[in-house]
Amino acid sequence: MIIKEVVSEELLTISEVKDILNKIQDERLKKGEELRYEQRRAIEHTNKFAKTSAKSARSLVDMLIKLEKMKPEIAIRIADIMPRTKDELRTIYAKERYTLLEKELETILELVSDHS
Repeated sequence: MIIKEVVSEELLTISEVKDILNKIQDERLKKGEELRYEQRRAIEHTNKFAKTSAKSARSLVDMLIKLEKMKPEIAIRIADIMPRTKDELRTIYAKERYTLLEKELETILELVSDHS
């Protein structure tokens, strides 16, 4: 596939990608077309690693973005991984130039547990 230009770009969670790929798969099956190898692998990956529904993941991202020290990329990563402990959450922030306070970690973990 040759791509000439990128029309738009949007960050998506794995759960949202799973929904999109499943819709594509359903459309292809209705038409009697087979999925290409890459598409089958992508569907397999998203089915394996999506930990929540697309609606719940997007809601979590929207709530996380409202927090201080939260970038959209990190919010998406948190929604994809759904960390359960402070250590897991700290590893997500390991590349950042700042660290989170205990209260901020707890707030994020509460949001994650509410959406799992």
